[in-house]
Amino acid sequence: MILAGMDDKITIIEGPPPTFELIPGGWVTGIIDSPSPTNVAITRLRAFNGAELLERCHRAWRHMEPIHLEFRSEDGLTRQVPIVAARHTQMPEGDMLHLWVHLPEDDIEFEFDFLDEDDEEDFDDVDPFDLI
Repeated sequence: MILAGMDDKITIIEGPPPTFELIPGGWVTGIIDSPSPTNVAITRLRAFNGAELLERCHRAWRHMEPIHLEFRSEDGLTRQVPIVAARHTQMPEGDMLHLWVHLPEDDIEFEFDFLDEDDEEDFDDVDPFDLI
């Protein structure tokens, strides 16, 4: 994915829509000031200039301004979600930007993946603590 943007947003300009993983409770509930329960999710994106995008988030937050992730959803519509935390890491494949975002309640979809009998046999020799 290639990310770009203006100072108030980070835009995904190439690649598929991001995938979001909900984060249950923990420290993320302390960073969002909301009268209702919050839905914080993480997405991981490749970036050409991850450090610069992270600095854009820090600059907005220093000035007490919001910053958003803008992307095209699977139905082709342009969407924006507020970024509440960010982290940049360098991988052998390039920069990786980890973004924690606030998802509205109506945007959350659950996807379940069930194992069939053939898949269960693949896990017979696996220690479950190695998967954590």
